[in-house]
Amino acid sequence: MSEEETIHVADVSEGIGGDATAEPGSPVELPVVDVLTGRSFITGKSGSGKSNTASVVIENLLDNGFPVMIVDTDGEYYGLKEEYEILHAGADDECDIVVSPEHAEKLATLALEQNVPIILDVSGYLEEDTANKLILEVVKQLFAKEKRLKKPFLLVIEECHEYIPEGGGMDETGKMLIKVGKRGRKHGLGIVGISQRPADVKKDFITQCDWLCWHRLTWDNDTKVVGRILGSKYASAVEDLGDGEAFLMTDWDESIRRIQFHRKQTFDAGATPGLDDFERPELKSVSSDLVGELQSISDEKERRESEIADLKQELEKRDQRIAELEGELEEARDLSNMADQFAQALLGKAEAPYRGGGGGPIAGGGGYPGSDEGEDGDQSVLKSYDEAVAATESDGDAATENDGDAATEGAGGTPTDGEASTDDGGIEVDADADADDADGSIPAAEVDDPVDDVDPVTRADVAESALRFDDAVELGTREAVIEELRSRIESLPDLSQGMLRHYRREGVSDPVAAHIDAGGDGDSGHAYSRHRPVRRAGLIRHAGRGHYAYAVPDLIREAYADRLDEESVREIVRAVETAFVPPAERSYPPDADPAAVTGDSDGSTAADGVTPPGYSDEIADGADATDETVDDENDVADTPGADSILDGLVENTGQTGSESRGTDADGDANPNSEGDQSGSELSEAARRIAERSVRDE
Repeated sequence: MSEEETIHVADVSEGIGGDATAEPGSPVELPVVDVLTGRSFITGKSGSGKSNTASVVIENLLDNGFPVMIVDTDGEYYGLKEEYEILHAGADDECDIVVSPEHAEKLATLALEQNVPIILDVSGYLEEDTANKLILEVVKQLFAKEKRLKKPFLLVIEECHEYIPEGGGMDETGKMLIKVGKRGRKHGLGIVGISQRPADVKKDFITQCDWLCWHRLTWDNDTKVVGRILGSKYASAVEDLGDGEAFLMTDWDESIRRIQFHRKQTFDAGATPGLDDFERPELKSVSSDLVGELQSISDEKERRESEIADLKQELEKRDQRIAELEGELEEARDLSNMADQFAQALLGKAEAPYRGGGGGPIAGGGGYPGSDEGEDGDQSVLKSYDEAVAATESDGDAATENDGDAATEGAGGTPTDGEASTDDGGIEVDADADADDADGSIPAAEVDDPVDDVDPVTRADVAESALRFDDAVELGTREAVIEELRSRIESLPDLSQGMLRHYRREGVSDPVAAHIDAGGDGDSGHAYSRHRPVRRAGLIRHAGRGHYAYAVPDLIREAYADRLDEESVREIVRAVETAFVPPAERSYPPDADPAAVTGDSDGSTAADGVTPPGYSDEIADGADATDETVDDENDVADTPGADSILDGLVENTGQTGSESRGTDADGDANPNSEGDQSGSELSEAARRIAERSVRDE
């Protein structure tokens, strides 16, 4: 391309204004280099011929092999395809290829490096932001590539007032177009702005243009712009211009001419429709290779969009699953809390009127030992349960007592054998339950008032309730049971823990024997005062005739409604017993049969020769006697002998009347009726321990 090359686009016309030296009909030619690399502004009201002027310039450039890119906002330039192989890219099915901002680099490459003319039709984009982003990215790519290629190239922008308005609100696309207008020439990138409203176009752009075409304008604001730039005489003359007629102002020859542009040779897709049938001309198609290259980008975009959609869907599913799991976790926590409360309630049965229990709250009524739960709701649950159990068991226990297992009353009308007595109200009272009250007696209201009329709670009911908590066993119920029992044990005094170890070894025994075995003396008052915390904690249960059985395994079985296998029970028992059993004694003993100790109702235990399981020679006597390693006679003389211990025990248990009930350390009456379990005789278990001490000496 030579610097002298021109294109013939119009002829000089007659009329007011223009260069008087040029004859009407003289050709008007534009230098190609100035058109391709310069800045131009074409304006005129609708129907004045401005789009025809742009098309004539473009046709002349295409005829000479110079590529252009047209940003078509109204879809009126596709008629160029009637004569030229030009790529029509946009959003409509009428386009050769549907493009998006992802195609910007490829479009710029085709235009600059492969000389492919392009119509960028943005009229089909429903979202204005999408169209603006596409224009912005394409112009950025053209500007960047032209800095390196420096190849003359013309960019045509229709309705430029939408992108570079005079007022505020110019976005990044407008800023980029202003940048091309100011700096594009040095890189070879020219721009033509077309608008029907010059008053609305930013004046910084208009004043930078090398050539301007002013078609017919009639609005005062627009004619004022003509007057400021061309002169006042042109402001009125511009209103009288005919179709296709314009004032042409050029910098290269510093002239203003009134000219008539040629009519375009291709189909006028922008013409106002008439009454005649519209016939779309046959359009030239572009190379399938060009479309294929762009289509591959579209396919890649669709693939990415599909992947993104899949990922979003997967993310939504995961979010939904997370929400479901959070809900399940919350439900599990609630279920775990319910299971803990259920386990607490089952373990609390030992404090209900169960086999003669007193039914009072543990450790002052503030909840269970080791527990910080003491709300009224929990206590009311236990109270209802306790009353129901009392109502269901009172009849059976009373019948048993009438058959001969109950203790006979003494001359004073009080129980003499530690058994439960049944009052007129049918409430069973444990023999040593009297010791639970600070004043040594049960209030009359508690004994005489009948139990509320509630539905009895059976073992089947407990099992049915426990089934609902099977799924929560792994969520903390087992740990709750272990912690509950351990806390009860750890809250016991040391001597009481020793008595519990005795019951564990023996299976079934009486408080005096347990007290002696734990290192205490043979005083029944002292024994029952140390025995009381163990019984209150529910760790032992009344087995009849003043004897008590080790109850930890039973508590665990009942906590799970007898649904645990024995191996699991043993595991939990071992975990609980670490709180009070030395390592050497932690082998799990078999449950003792209460009948093996209590014998028949006539007190024939000793006569039958039955020894409670687990008794061994290692049991220490209650008087702190020294072991077999004592060598010195003086030491022997200073140590209380087994005979004196036995005499003291017999003396304590041989009391009658009020003395048989024993006294505590302060001299107050001991309310524990078990203190006279065998009348005036020593209990068999205590006697065996004392006799064993005699044999050892």
